[in-house]
Amino acid sequence: MDKKRFYTNRRNIILLATLCCILWGSAYPSIKIGYSLFNVGANDVGSKLTFAGYRFTMAGAFVLLLSIIMKKNIFNFTKKQFGQVASLGFLQTALQYIFFYIGMSYTTGVRGAIINGTGTFISILLAHFIYKNDRLNVNKVVGCIVGFAGVIIVNLNGQSSNGASFSFKGEGFILISTFIFAISAIYGKKITQKSDPSIVTGYQLLIGGVILTALGFILGGRLQGFTLKSTSLLIYMALLSSVAFALWTELLTYNKVGLISVFNFLIPVFGTLLSAVFLGENIFDIRILIALILVCYGIFLVYKVKR
Repeated sequence: MDKKRFYTNRRNIILLATLCCILWGSAYPSIKIGYSLFNVGANDVGSKLTFAGYRFTMAGAFVLLLSIIMKKNIFNFTKKQFGQVASLGFLQTALQYIFFYIGMSYTTGVRGAIINGTGTFISILLAHFIYKNDRLNVNKVVGCIVGFAGVIIVNLNGQSSNGASFSFKGEGFILISTFIFAISAIYGKKITQKSDPSIVTGYQLLIGGVILTALGFILGGRLQGFTLKSTSLLIYMALLSSVAFALWTELLTYNKVGLISVFNFLIPVFGTLLSAVFLGENIFDIRILIALILVCYGIFLVYKVKR
């Protein structure tokens, strides 16, 4: 089976997209645990960006090393193509995760996971205006409305599951990061039409990681507390990023944005469940449960059309 057939096979799409979402969902509790292990304070923006920078620099290096092992030429770029990849690294890795990492320190893993689910609807809306074969219809519109209703309900009366009021630096920053991710996914699809998706992924992670690390250092950030446990967590986070982004980029290269994006509904589900398991967060608050149901049902309506 050739590469295109592999990534367009329905069963493979479901399995690979679900794996990506499990990995991304596990990032929510992992980040908060990482802050604790590396002694990163709630207001220590520099150290948060340094933490993110280490993670993505390592992730990019892993992907490029694997490409070399597979005997791919990782330097086969024109100046224009490399400029596009560098721009993608700044947008998809650096800028997105500046908002994401800071936002996660001002909210719970549960709420962060649910709000991140709105990225699905943003991608579907953008695809409508960019791709002629990926237009909006009644089910898509209703699905988007239902999904956003879930985000509103989780912040009903300005209260979250832990009693904290809505925070622009928390939930607001995560919402911004999901918008950036949606834009960068579409931009990445354009780039990978003429370049190897795995190599593009490696460079964008590496470049974005270096930018985050440099910015973190400039802001006085440092990571302290390297132990076997904390280092293992950092390596895991780098691996989850390299695997998830590499697979997701391949899927977007060979499939419609709307078809792949609908699987993002699994991220808040896995993020919520894994946060509950590893952080002991409450998933039985009625607003949290209603929000999860609405987000998942909204995506179901969109996916129903695709089927």
